[in-house]
Amino acid sequence: MSADSTVSPRWPALRLPGTSGLARKHLPFVTTISLFVALATLGAWRYEGFLSTQVALNLLIDNAFLLVVAVGMTFVILTGGIDLSVGSVIALTTMLCATLVEHHGWSPGLAIPLVLALGGGFGAFMGLLIERFRLQPFIVTLAGMFLARGLCYVISVDSISITNETYSALAEWRLPVVAGASLSLGALVALGVFLLAIFVAHGTPFGRTVYAIGGNEQSARLMGLPVRSTLVGVYALSGLCSAIAGVLFTFYMLSGYGQHATGLELDAIAAVVIGGTLLSGGAGHVAGTLFGVLTLGTIQTLISFDGTLSSWWTRIVIGALLFAFCLMQRFITARAAT
Repeated sequence: MSADSTVSPRWPALRLPGTSGLARKHLPFVTTISLFVALATLGAWRYEGFLSTQVALNLLIDNAFLLVVAVGMTFVILTGGIDLSVGSVIALTTMLCATLVEHHGWSPGLAIPLVLALGGGFGAFMGLLIERFRLQPFIVTLAGMFLARGLCYVISVDSISITNETYSALAEWRLPVVAGASLSLGALVALGVFLLAIFVAHGTPFGRTVYAIGGNEQSARLMGLPVRSTLVGVYALSGLCSAIAGVLFTFYMLSGYGQHATGLELDAIAAVVIGGTLLSGGAGHVAGTLFGVLTLGTIQTLISFDGTLSSWWTRIVIGALLFAFCLMQRFITARAAT
């Protein structure tokens, strides 16, 4: 039996009535794309300029850090795990970058690689605890969340502004796309991470092992797949993505603060689930995570264009979508089991 045969075993090649031959495993992904298109169409119908090139690009610019952290979260959830520490790691990364650059005079070229290595190492440490001692990911990453957030306040209880000229230049740099529209460096980095993640998930042994673990970890072990190293690697990848997102957050905010990215781990999980990845692991698409992030961004943009609704309506709508997608996952897996 090959590793490919265990990929997505929760999604047998059955057909749902009325889906015109659409495989079950693609239904959440297609639903997410359809939802995104419907929201964009609604915005274009109701608000002039909603589909202008810069407004569309702003979806990626404003959510670049969320896309990066959600990509890392996708790999974790594909194994059947969870990582609650990502928001705190982002905050810690911003604090470390700001402190090293502003208070210790480090150049961004030295500070950024260091914080990326620390983020990956922090994730690998949590992955090692989870794999070696068979601890629940929820508890280990919850502890990591408290630890990283607490370390932020050990560094400083106040916000640290970043005034370094090189850092400011990187934050303000734009790539012209068409006349009057441009992309930020953070958005380009997020796109690069996303494309690399697609290759890793679907074109490498590591990615195939991730799917196999989520489908049936015991079967993956019996097949001789490197389950232990892959589990550690998945959390190291999530930590690295969180650190990259933290750097992008400093480009976006030009500051480090212990309250940055509070609750962002929940946004990342929401984007992954709305993107069609099964919470119990073994099935999902990295591309779906992109559309999950864009869907969340479109909801926020619609509420901003409306101008009469409180920003809390964003949370209400996202909560309703999560309920709907969780019910869809339950329905599909229940049908697959019969």
